[in-house]
Amino acid sequence: MQFRKVSVAGVHAIFTFVQAAISKMISQGIFQWDEIYPTQNDFLADAQNNQLYIVEIDDKPAACFVLNKDCDEEYKNGKWSYTGNDYIVIHRLCVNPEFQNQGVGRKTCLMIEEMVKAQGVKAIKLDCFTQNPYSQKMYEKLGYKIVGYADWRKGRFALMEKVL
Repeated sequence: MQFRKVSVAGVHAIFTFVQAAISKMISQGIFQWDEIYPTQNDFLADAQNNQLYIVEIDDKPAACFVLNKDCDEEYKNGKWSYTGNDYIVIHRLCVNPEFQNQGVGRKTCLMIEEMVKAQGVKAIKLDCFTQNPYSQKMYEKLGYKIVGYADWRKGRFALMEKVL
């Protein structure tokens, strides 16, 4: 399992499996993502900003994620333990349905932690859809703590943090 940044040319492959993941979530009654968010243009912007990563297993796309410091306005609702500037935010972490239930999400998060620790990052922030029991359980097992909540178009999201 390895990961690398994705150029604009690689966005189509990512968005293809993201759409499959959206369909699978909907079939499981998890209405987190849809045709409004995230869009292919979101991933294009991520690639253009040099913030989009792909995880590959045997040269096949297994997962993707975005790393940056962008916090939605609602992140102010969190009682963050780490208040310094050396943090990173994980956005749009998605595991290809072909690789789900194999520990790919957990391993991806652990790889992210190692990478950002080496860069001097002190904390990771993210938001997790409260009606997605799979991701919520994964983040909690990895040591992320709920520090608040945000309410967006699709419902309530837990603001989560892991101090490294």
